[in-house]
Amino acid sequence: MKLARLGAAGQERPVAVDGGTTYDLVGLTADLDGAFLAADGIAKVRSALAAGALPELAGAQELRVGSPVARPGAVVCIGMNYAAHAAESGAAPPEVPIMFLKTPNTVAGPNDPVPIPRGSERTDWEVELGVVIGKRALYLGSPEESLAHVAGFVCGNDVSERQFQLADSGGQWSKGKCAPGFNPLGPWLVPADEVDHANLRLRSWVNGEPRQDSSTADMVFGVEHLVWHLSQYLALEPGDVIMTGTPQGVALSGKYPYLKAGDVVEIEIEGLGRQRQEFV
Repeated sequence: MKLARLGAAGQERPVAVDGGTTYDLVGLTADLDGAFLAADGIAKVRSALAAGALPELAGAQELRVGSPVARPGAVVCIGMNYAAHAAESGAAPPEVPIMFLKTPNTVAGPNDPVPIPRGSERTDWEVELGVVIGKRALYLGSPEESLAHVAGFVCGNDVSERQFQLADSGGQWSKGKCAPGFNPLGPWLVPADEVDHANLRLRSWVNGEPRQDSSTADMVFGVEHLVWHLSQYLALEPGDVIMTGTPQGVALSGKYPYLKAGDVVEIEIEGLGRQRQEFV
């Protein structure tokens, strides 16, 4: 089962995709948001599917695909979480998770065009596994408690402007991470118990040419450790998204040019779907 939101921006309709059929969830919930997840919404959708109580959504294939999570309260990001990416950035792997934030209004649909910021010459792509929180997590006792607080996983692109992030930042990365549209998510939210999150292939392409190709098995800090660690410093609320870092193969490495208007980025995570963005 996969959860998604279809329709024009600001008018998305919650749906479930199961066995190749798209089912309308409007009779069950107004949206796929923190309140839905906190109320055990995924289990309710499964029960409704099993009972045959959900209507099929006609014309679903013609609708725009939105972010599978309605605007989150927080987007918490982890930097340098793949050793090879740290190396291509000129840094050693971190000894503790590096945290920065993206503003919630960066979240966009997986195939929406992404505006290059005014004055940018170093806009970059980053395929990442996104973790969607389903239950409030604060001061967890151990990493083993983490998955009980995770609703599911999404494919995400942590778009970055490297001049803003590294040279104009004053030491904090978020200036290069928060332009409108800089966090395409989706196409689906896949429930946590249906994903082998520790062994997923992540790939990206620019104009059809391969860029990144790695596995979440190469993370420095895994999902369980990250949720536990972050919970020691902030409360993770239902609907919040954790972006878990990107592998090697980005423009920051110096091997590839930065993005320009007209470039097309595609990213894919095994089992979580594929995105396509034109940069404008």
